[in-house]
Amino acid sequence: MVIEKWIHTNKKSIILVYCKMVSKISEGVIISVETFYQSSESDPMNQQFLFSYRITIENKNPFSIQLLRRHWFIYDSNGFVKEVEGEGVVGIQPLIHTNESFQYVSACCLQTELGKMEGTYLLQNQNNKKNFSVLIPSFILQAPSKLN
Repeated sequence: MVIEKWIHTNKKSIILVYCKMVSKISEGVIISVETFYQSSESDPMNQQFLFSYRITIENKNPFSIQLLRRHWFIYDSNGFVKEVEGEGVVGIQPLIHTNESFQYVSACCLQTELGKMEGTYLLQNQNNKKNFSVLIPSFILQAPSKLN
């Protein structure tokens, strides 16, 4: 599922922030990603394009799960690929009960105004302590100037 929208923010002026949302279900877990281009934090003249992303992890399994690790592949339009792997997300390993969700926001800086991210989470079934992986859907990181 893909949803596109423009967000208008800021009390003093209107800032257009392009965001896109994608979702994927695997192993009874729904991963939804919403992306935002951070124009005020980007510096196109120095090839620095900052994107933030909000991820929601929904547990539809009949057992609680814990997110143990993340594994990302980050691509820019110059062909550069960065692999990121580590424990948990944003410094924690959240426990997510049946029909509950966990949400976090993070960011990534690219040298181009177009890129993408994809990856996996390693989760643990809290009933039997078995680990399993779920796919993080591939999502586009795109500055509004690249929309045409």
